Amino acid sequence: MSVAANQAQVFLRLLRALRPRWHTDHALARTIQSLLTGDRSFGSRDRRLYRELIYTTLRHLPWIEPWLEKEPAEVVRRAAWLAAELPATQAFRAEFATGEAPAGDRAELLPAWFRTECPEIFSGEELAAQLRRAPLWLRLSGAASATLREFDALRWAWHRSELLPNAVRMLDEVDVTRTQAFQRGRIEVQDMGSQMVLETLGIAPGGRWLDACAGAGGKSLQLARMISASGTVEAYDIRPSALAELQERAVRAGARNIRLIARPSTGDYDGVLVDAPCSGSGTWRRSPHLKWTTTPALIAERAELQHTLLAKFAHGVRPGGRLIYATCSLSVRENEQVVARFLAGHEGFEPVPPAHAFGFTPRGDGLTIFPARHDTDGFFVAGFRRR
Repeated sequence: MSVAANQAQVFLRLLRALRPRWHTDHALARTIQSLLTGDRSFGSRDRRLYRELIYTTLRHLPWIEPWLEKEPAEVVRRAAWLAAELPATQAFRAEFATGEAPAGDRAELLPAWFRTECPEIFSGEELAAQLRRAPLWLRLSGAASATLREFDALRWAWHRSELLPNAVRMLDEVDVTRTQAFQRGRIEVQDMGSQMVLETLGIAPGGRWLDACAGAGGKSLQLARMISASGTVEAYDIRPSALAELQERAVRAGARNIRLIARPSTGDYDGVLVDAPCSGSGTWRRSPHLKWTTTPALIAERAELQHTLLAKFAHGVRPGGRLIYATCSLSVRENEQVVARFLAGHEGFEPVPPAHAFGFTPRGDGLTIFPARHDTDGFFVAGFRRR
């Protein structure tokens, strides 16, 4: 059996192993990673090839899944056509991308029910962006010139954003964790859309802030840098494992103004960030399996949780202080409707327009960061001030 034929068989085997879970497992990415790292016969190039083919399949599932049992060769052909042109996929595409490229209504590649949540992503450039791989964005957190010189020495192609000078997009498929810049805390992996969330708000140095749903701390680290050493970020999360990762990242980045806490205080923060758990629909480019595991019921559940968290942590804001609500969702129920419900029940808070909109048009009392304009993930952010 030729190398290409063997790769096709391995790819189909991986798909069959994943198929029972790709409509139900919200954590499918971990399963994919386990499959790829658990097979010791795979080299790094093999893993890159199979990862790209699997994620291509998930991105285009309605165009590929029907063929898996009745005509596996067509699955391979379609995946080869639709996969990104990368060094790892070059030979596979040359062998199997035969005949006509798969075609059809690209809107079929999104869940039809989601059209009422976010009609914008069902046409034009936004739809095209949904079907492309998400890029790797970094946030420079110190010694930018030394970091970029290191990338150049490694012959890595990169692009520095004109909108956010500290945002750098890597144009090659690279492992940034092996760089001195990463090990010395000079870069953080953070999508530029995520970086924009806080940058829309015009946050000034100083003050005592609470990151109420800190997770692994991407925004905690960014916020700590924005408020500088004269301010403090208290990071809280109900998941100890996430805070442990944040602690490690903060040490590496030298972020001495981040403090992990077991319980937030009440009523005396200059600012509170509620980066709430959500459906993750803004990350469908990066995690395409979420398109097929997210349901209307899940969105309704998340929206209820988001309102509960926003109302709970609003009590921590001092008079005159700021409250920020953010999600990585494009769902109107998780975004504008949560904000409207919060404001209707909390007369002590008033909406604050974004200081920077980055070309987007505020809608209602929030701002949606759509993926296509700046090649990012999708996010929503709304700011309030306590009277």
